Amino acid sequence: MPHKAEQSAYIESSEKQMELYRRTLIIVVISQIFGGAGLAAGITVGALLAQEMLGSNSFAGVPVALFTLGSAGSAFIVGRISQRFGRRIGLAGGFFAGALGAAGVVIAAITSHVYLLFASLLIYGAGTATNLQARYAGTDLAGSTQRATAVSIAMVATTLGAVAGPNLVNVMGDFAEAIGIPSLAGPFILASFAYFLAGLILLFFLRPDPLFVARAITSERVEANQIKEKALEKTNSKGIAVGFTVMVLSQFVMVAIMTMTPVHMENHGHDLSRVGLVIGIHVGAMYLPSLITGILVDKFGRGTMAVASGITLLFAGALPAIAPSDSLVTLIFSLALLGLGWNFGLISGTALIVDATSLATRAKTQGAVDVFIALSGALGGGISGIIAAQTSYTTLSIAGGMISLLIIPMVVWSRSSLKSVAGS
Repeated sequence: MPHKAEQSAYIESSEKQMELYRRTLIIVVISQIFGGAGLAAGITVGALLAQEMLGSNSFAGVPVALFTLGSAGSAFIVGRISQRFGRRIGLAGGFFAGALGAAGVVIAAITSHVYLLFASLLIYGAGTATNLQARYAGTDLAGSTQRATAVSIAMVATTLGAVAGPNLVNVMGDFAEAIGIPSLAGPFILASFAYFLAGLILLFFLRPDPLFVARAITSERVEANQIKEKALEKTNSKGIAVGFTVMVLSQFVMVAIMTMTPVHMENHGHDLSRVGLVIGIHVGAMYLPSLITGILVDKFGRGTMAVASGITLLFAGALPAIAPSDSLVTLIFSLALLGLGWNFGLISGTALIVDATSLATRAKTQGAVDVFIALSGALGGGISGIIAAQTSYTTLSIAGGMISLLIIPMVVWSRSSLKSVAGS
């Protein structure tokens, strides 16, 4: 926690507040570049590694389910630690845990130890949770009309690493084989290194902690009677509910369809380079439009973009049903729309959560919400392999698209509340 003298400097100067806001975004951006690379490894080859080690397509969704389940527990822990000790300690610790988990996956692949693989994937999930939690760090010092944009800046930075990661699959695979490690473990070597670097950057450079400074500024305003004391504790439960629902549903649908895409492609004769291309485009669509999405959310409202998320995910799920299932072009467009719909949902939902919570409980609430986001991803990843094996990939995609439409009635139900929250 920064010293009182250091806090005082930011409290008394709006220019220094803006300077810290911008500096915080820069540090988060740099860390997210590495965090994105670490995130992409599990998405690209996790299912294929499980298929190779377990010998069955039915269990191909297990890795995604495990590291998203691990991210659920980690989101809760990172949120609690951040609330008490600040963003710097919470986020750095989460990335270090993710690095440890990725290293464990590599060891499991070398030793063909399935139980070690499962345990390591759970720990690896800490990096996924932290990668998402980092988006909140930039909002602590942001005004109500800057919050979605601040989230989007953090997310667009993830694009560089997240797109590069899948496209380094072959390179890392060749490197792994050259040093006597199974090729599918190669991307997890990259993940371990990338997560570790992300943690180091936050640990050494995210000073002073933006959450502590934001609290100090708010407390000073209370003492100066510029705002009412109850504003520190004010929450909007309906706004939290809407943000929660939007992010949980978009995460469930995205993970379920994305998880089985590499297996579906391999079954139709596509090689690993094409898998990397499709997943790279998908991850790019998840993060690259973020800056524009953030501006749209701040300009047109959280509810409008949440509805756009549901509609976009519907088209993503329906596309495989109206085009050849083995078409590379179809898969590229479908996975791009899937990523874009998720992007709309995450940024609009995140802005709703930030709007609806107070600094006194914000980090803790954000961590709790991200627990359920991760659990929904775990559920989607876990059942996707079973559904695709029992029916088809096309059926899985259509079902996911239909589920995403549940976002719309939730937004309509809370329309009046969304207007008041967005304007707060």
